[in-house]
Amino acid sequence: MKITRMLIPALLFAAMACGAFAQELPRKKLIQTGWDQVNPERLARQVAEVEQQPFNGQVVRFNSRGDASQFRLVFQNADWNMAEVEEVIEDLKAAQAASTQPWERFLLVNANPGNVDWFDDEGWASVVEHWRIAARVAREGGMKGILFDPEPYNEPLRQFSWLAQPQREQHTFLEYHAKARERGAEVMNAVAAEFPDMTLFCYFMNSVNAMAAGRPDPIGVLAGGNYDLFPAFIDGWLDVTPPTVTFVDGCESAYLFNSRIEYLDAYNRIKGDCQYLVSPENRAKYRAQVQASFGIYLDPYINPPDSRWYVDPMGMERVKRLGQNVSFALDIADEYVWVYGEQASWWETPHARANAQRWWDALPGIAEELRAAADPVAHAQQLLASMGPDVVNLAVNGDFQSAAVGEAAAPPEADWDPNAAPPGWSFWQQAYSTGTPGWDREVGHGEPGSARMAGVLEGCVLQKIPVTAGQRYCVVAWRKMQGAGSSSIRVRWQDPEAKWYQPSLDVMIDATGPRDEWVQMAGVVTVPAGAGFLVPLLNANGQLSADDVIWYDDVVVFAVD
Repeated sequence: MKITRMLIPALLFAAMACGAFAQELPRKKLIQTGWDQVNPERLARQVAEVEQQPFNGQVVRFNSRGDASQFRLVFQNADWNMAEVEEVIEDLKAAQAASTQPWERFLLVNANPGNVDWFDDEGWASVVEHWRIAARVAREGGMKGILFDPEPYNEPLRQFSWLAQPQREQHTFLEYHAKARERGAEVMNAVAAEFPDMTLFCYFMNSVNAMAAGRPDPIGVLAGGNYDLFPAFIDGWLDVTPPTVTFVDGCESAYLFNSRIEYLDAYNRIKGDCQYLVSPENRAKYRAQVQASFGIYLDPYINPPDSRWYVDPMGMERVKRLGQNVSFALDIADEYVWVYGEQASWWETPHARANAQRWWDALPGIAEELRAAADPVAHAQQLLASMGPDVVNLAVNGDFQSAAVGEAAAPPEADWDPNAAPPGWSFWQQAYSTGTPGWDREVGHGEPGSARMAGVLEGCVLQKIPVTAGQRYCVVAWRKMQGAGSSSIRVRWQDPEAKWYQPSLDVMIDATGPRDEWVQMAGVVTVPAGAGFLVPLLNANGQLSADDVIWYDDVVVFAVD
């Protein structure tokens, strides 16, 4: 195939460059956490360094200046130094004022180590007050909410294990279960009063007990497990939560996931079976307010193959395997994916082991892979801006200005009509769709010339482009609309024999912005193993009459690496 070099018009290039720095968070967000967590004091000092990294937010450790007071340990019967708490708020406000990026931050609190039994009323008054203070700090500090870590890192007390409770000889599991629900309601009443529209993010919620969720008697199955009281605590949250609170199940068990189907299965368990671990009266709230998220553990992508924590790259570069799994997770998660690391750091940290190296040295290319996954549109725009106006465009006649393209285009399929579309392109529509495609010589994003579809209920303009498996490609187009209908780009795959390949790996690229103006659509895709052709489908759907029109122009497909 002949590769054409497209000189991007100055107007187009300027628009790409401007779009590269839009100060908006994507709908799906990548949240950083790990051994290099900053406390508010360090965040205020390091915010510029922090926001250079490829994330949309972070977890901030709820500690005092100098880490003298670990306020994150909320499950303890202890008085807090409120002067130090006020200093924490001051530091968070300073960090917010110095911030130049629209990051979402979460205040870390831990369940363990704790020293309060569920039947200890005096101790629980202290615990509830700690939660209330944490919610106030998060709100006044301009944060998105709280990040709760339920994991027991220190013995002997495991907060959510019945068998670990000091009074287990005096109270049955069901009595503890009822009391944990009561305490959960107390906590949520305090938290919601301080921060009624917060996001309560948990490294895991009921996903940790997913194996019990589908049983006829899930609560009975839980008894004796490490987290047998946690569903009751969550049930208590839901008893009193206002509809404005968002919960996030972070699904920490996703650390070793290595396929799209694993993320999809976990999502379905969280949103489906796991609701049966709360009371029937709370299941509607659960479905409406609990989001599914996934944890990405970075260390398995640098660990040796004999490590317990190792992700098989499956023939890819390890950093590209990471990027692909992050993309899978973000695509399936409701809103958030969190990234946890131990052996390296993203910025200066007091943690000696994490501070030994930076992640971009431990796993070269990691920042680019995470940026591409976290915000593919911004990444695509930045790539175009950085490459300058001279781009090797694999899309034939992407500006729709050429009348003859010779043999440059890969041959179309039998049911594609190349005569109904601009040269180098083909048109396809469903049998029930009787729309009119064509080559518009007058309307264009820059110069005159575009693909035009009118009255198309379901159809597309498309082209088959040879690509290399494992390689990343940037796909960009501009669209303009009038009347009814919707637009999107669907990136599909064919194998080297030109047979359709793995529809579950299709990628959708949507546009946001005014319908009657030219709007850029952009994304970065990775060619799956076994694919030989990338097929961009410039879609038209729901057009009801000939007055409903979609134009596409300036299609660019180029290799990223």
